[in-house]
Amino acid sequence: MSSKFVRSSKFRHVFGTPAKKENTFDGVKVSRSAWDSNKVKANPKFLGVCWEAAGGGSMAVLNLDNAGKLKADTPLVSGHKGPVLDFDFNPFNDNILASVSEDTTVKIWRIPDGGLTSTLTAPLVSLETHNRKVGTADFHPTASNILATSGTEPCLKLWDIEKGSELFSVNNIAADILQSVSWNTDGSLLATSSKDKRLRVLDPRTEKVAHDWEAHQGPKGFRSLYLSKPVERIFSVGFSKQSERQYSLWDIKNTAEPLATANIDTAAGLLMPFYDNDTCVLFLAGKGDGNIRYFEVTDEGSFVYYLTEYKSNTAQNGMGFLPKRGVDVSSCEIARLFKATSTGIVEPISFTVPRKSGQFQEDLYPETAAPVPTLTAEEWKSGKNAPPKLMSLAPGADRPAAAATSFNPSASASSSSHGGSEVDKLKARVAELEAELKKKEARIRELEGH
Repeated sequence: MSSKFVRSSKFRHVFGTPAKKENTFDGVKVSRSAWDSNKVKANPKFLGVCWEAAGGGSMAVLNLDNAGKLKADTPLVSGHKGPVLDFDFNPFNDNILASVSEDTTVKIWRIPDGGLTSTLTAPLVSLETHNRKVGTADFHPTASNILATSGTEPCLKLWDIEKGSELFSVNNIAADILQSVSWNTDGSLLATSSKDKRLRVLDPRTEKVAHDWEAHQGPKGFRSLYLSKPVERIFSVGFSKQSERQYSLWDIKNTAEPLATANIDTAAGLLMPFYDNDTCVLFLAGKGDGNIRYFEVTDEGSFVYYLTEYKSNTAQNGMGFLPKRGVDVSSCEIARLFKATSTGIVEPISFTVPRKSGQFQEDLYPETAAPVPTLTAEEWKSGKNAPPKLMSLAPGADRPAAAATSFNPSASASSSSHGGSEVDKLKARVAELEAELKKKEARIRELEGH
């Protein structure tokens, strides 16, 4: 990861600064579920955390302006019958979020401005065509109200959450559970990682697998993440055959070999990757680690260059990444992560570039993704693609408000759960059994090979 030659980079001296104690969130009960999600997500208004709760599934959604010691009776989002495994904030409406759970359901919630004042138990919409636990939730990057979900059954579903309808289902994807899902820049493709060691690129609207290859040889599972810049590629983190943690950078035009790959260490925790598409700085936070490594991704040379690391003696068991529109440009902050620990603390960590000038630093802040969709759900469903709408972070620039994007679920979506027809459920069950068969056949081939 390092070299005797020092590569010039404006980000070489980026440093991380933890928030003062009074600006942390204390008393947070992070879920102890074995499901390997990040457990923490954030937007410029709220901090969300998968919550450890007896007898059902809950999340905390905390106002970012109200840091400090949480009350014992902190209001929660508490409508699932099993643990919440993942959730995602709507990128075009900071008050809307989707949660997924062991109880097989997907639920859509509206958080009031200022945060919760009482526990929220009634979702706006409940989506119920998954047959097994649901473990990932990812909103579309450019189309309004499109959500992708996946879990332990071998399929990925695409929803129009405003209508409460399932648009597409990519079935028989993998021989094992899906561990991560990531949209590409315009939302035309999805990268998925599975415990069967294979990275797959899906075309959701044709319900087909477009690319499929082995990404990491280790048995512990891995994650994949689409990078938009400097060139659209896929970054993956997993384990080698010798159980070393490693990363790889892929060009989907040629997946025979990665563009770059490196072994990092022999720690056991899964790496959580976060990427700032504007600066091309990549952060890797390992579960059980206290440190956060960061790298710069380029389109030349070795492609991935180690910068430095943030060090801490306190291990993280979850991590969230603030959208770029939420950073403090006056302090040259390029990223902010929210680190959850087993001690009940969620600690904001600010990553800044040291600059003497107090003026806006244009080179650090190119135009970034705006909280405004460029497509409707119907346009995306019909086959249209569009890049994200961009906005300036310069002081005084016009910044559209995320909550200005309306969300009005249809009467059929909000009045009852979308259970799907019996035919749909039977098709899903057939797909599930076919995947089980595929998994057993792969195991037989593996044993015969020995």
